[in-house]
Amino acid sequence: MAINLYDQANELESALRQSDEFLQLKKMYDEVNNDESANKMFENFRNIQMTLQQKQMSGEEISQEEVEQAQKTAQLVQQHDKIAKLMEAEQRMSMVINDLNKVIMKPLEELYGSMQQ
Repeated sequence: MAINLYDQANELESALRQSDEFLQLKKMYDEVNNDESANKMFENFRNIQMTLQQKQMSGEEISQEEVEQAQKTAQLVQQHDKIAKLMEAEQRMSMVINDLNKVIMKPLEELYGSMQQ
């Protein structure tokens, strides 16, 4: 009996949406979005992050001034209670996704691991 992997993936998506980690992330995200100053600060932080990532991916040099600006913004953002809680929730959700990825990749690791022995 073949298993439809896409059906299983959709069930996993539904389970993720109902998980405590996701519900907490959504709650913190909504709190930041509903607070005008927190939202502006967080958007600025994300824009700086994306700009630096794009530069890095395209091989552009990141100036010391840009690094310092990013560090100052990160420190400022982490001092804002709502944003700090959102970032903590993002970290927990990221850990869950990494753990799930390890489980998903286990059959391939076992397969290719046995070929190396």
